Amino acid sequence: MFNYDNRKFKAVSISDNGEVSSEMIFHYKQKGSILSCSYEGENIQIGCLLGLVDEFGCINMSYHQVNRSGELMAGVCKSTPELFEGSKIRLHEEWQWTIGDKSKGNSILEEV
Repeated sequence: MFNYDNRKFKAVSISDNGEVSSEMIFHYKQKGSILSCSYEGENIQIGCLLGLVDEFGCINMSYHQVNRSGELMAGVCKSTPELFEGSKIRLHEEWQWTIGDKSKGNSILEEV
């Protein structure tokens, strides 16, 4: 199983309808199969996610964040891991807003 504890990720590919930016750092914590993360950046004042890691390292999560406009946004996401550069992790994400327009998007995060 993949272990995400104390790993940091940044976005290298982002859908236009997302609020994440490439300079943001996601700080992952994991205890057993429970994953948590905090983040903030250019478009987001503060964000948190909570998820479950399955036996293949896939993460099913929900996230919520307050953007720079002061709006509370939330969604769900499935991240599928891939190893690259030996032991680093790349996450392929499929997400959907559950607040607002409920649009879907894709992102790729890479371990830094």
